[in-house]
Amino acid sequence: MGKLFKNSWALFLGYGVIMLAHGFQGNLLGLRSVLENFNIITTGIIMSGYFIGYFTAGNIVPNLVGKVGHIRVFAAFASVASLSILLHAIFVNPYVWAVGRFLTGFSMLSIFVVVESWLNDRATNKTRGKVLSIYMVITFTCLALGVLLLNFNNPKQYEPFILVSLLLSVALIPILLTKRKPPTFKKITSIKIRDLYKTSPLGTVSMFCVGFLHPVIFTMGAVYGALMNFSVLEISLYLSLITISGALFQWPIGYLSDRFDRRVIIVITALFGSLFSILCYFSVTVSPDFINLSSDWKIIFQHISNHRLLFYIFISLYAGMCLPLFSLNLAYVNDFLPKEKFVSAGAGLQIIFGLSAMSAPFLCSFFMKEFGPNGFFIFLFIFQTIIVIFGIYRMTKRSRDELPENDNTFTPLPRNITPVGIQLDPDTGVDFSKNEKK
Repeated sequence: MGKLFKNSWALFLGYGVIMLAHGFQGNLLGLRSVLENFNIITTGIIMSGYFIGYFTAGNIVPNLVGKVGHIRVFAAFASVASLSILLHAIFVNPYVWAVGRFLTGFSMLSIFVVVESWLNDRATNKTRGKVLSIYMVITFTCLALGVLLLNFNNPKQYEPFILVSLLLSVALIPILLTKRKPPTFKKITSIKIRDLYKTSPLGTVSMFCVGFLHPVIFTMGAVYGALMNFSVLEISLYLSLITISGALFQWPIGYLSDRFDRRVIIVITALFGSLFSILCYFSVTVSPDFINLSSDWKIIFQHISNHRLLFYIFISLYAGMCLPLFSLNLAYVNDFLPKEKFVSAGAGLQIIFGLSAMSAPFLCSFFMKEFGPNGFFIFLFIFQTIIVIFGIYRMTKRSRDELPENDNTFTPLPRNITPVGIQLDPDTGVDFSKNEKK
């Protein structure tokens, strides 16, 4: 482990600073959008711009890296990301902000591809599991700390935007000064969506639903808090708890999924997610009178209503159930595939995730406009429930005896992982013997 840090400290340090900025900027923009009285639909469009840019880059960046190299791509798009956040401070205009979010999403995907390629190059068959673990810990820790930077200054001032730009610029230094020669990039092909669905209907549909859930949590969460008149400190605290809880719950849920029917774990996890989204709704709702409840139930809901501590508990538990679904779906689909197809399947599932992610914040904004800020949790509840219903339906179509053994193990993965990063999973069977000989 010591040798691993010695050889890769610059890369981990630069990536950690990038994730600090990344965890800060998306939530900063969501909060500022409310303070600027942007229409909730407009805010949804702005937030969707990031994912449109992110998944547009997925079709362009691999070819670009192959032509001009890792260092040039990283330097160029880290600079673009640093500049794009300044556009938001200079031009407080929703159209400019939407373009800025697109550029940020495009740039961040480029950065992730380069960093993960470098990590793959530095990993060996013996160390890639450790590399992935460090990568994940840095990702979640820095994202959580980045959210706390919301308290750095008033979001209506320009200083927070300059801080994001400064962090992205500083992150360039250790990575660009690294001595090791950049890796050779190999483009990853993906399995067709139709073939993925034939292989695992549940994994495919569940991943499509997760594409609606995860982007909304991390882009509209700050918008929700601002609309509910939470203080900046309260918003930063519960967003940090979401990130930390999502990371911590991956290990116990993954442990259970390796020992029991993975479908059952997916359904139970999604079911608990639905339950906690309801509890989140009522914990910040003044009156439950809009539905026909008995007097006893009304007393219960009125008791938990407007208790911020309960809200923090419920939303942390919700994140703990929701965020591991990405890795669960990936592991479940891989149960049906040979190891040599794990990475291409991951690329295919990323496409499915991206198709829904691009429109998720925009669609959620309609719910928040129609039902008020708590439409946020109605939106989450719907897609959690779809996973539950479809999972139960698939259990009636494919018996337990027809399922393969869980030969591969669940691997916790950060939500921003790309197919290049999935190669770090020791269970993918990627051969690093060439690296070991160097």
